Amino acid sequence: MKRHSSAADDRTVAAFSARARFAELLRRVAAGERFVITRSGQPVAELRPVEEAVDRKRVQRAVAGLLRSRKGTSLGGLSLRQLIDEGRK
Repeated sequence: MKRHSSAADDRTVAAFSARARFAELLRRVAAGERFVITRSGQPVAELRPVEEAVDRKRVQRAVAGLLRSRKGTSLGGLSLRQLIDEGRK
């Protein structure tokens, strides 16, 4: 496996090789390693350990901050659906 250019501890693995060595990769991921899976040399997926439990209080504070920051902001009389539809044109 060769080094992936985006981070020193990420490793790049071709999809075919990842399939053939999946059990080994899972063991290494469980030990903390991360892998970028590529197809035709292009990154398509990341195999990494599951993140630790979410800090609910931190998330709640972040959401409350976002809600506070949007007070007084208007969509100029348009609905969110209208804006989404306009963006798809």
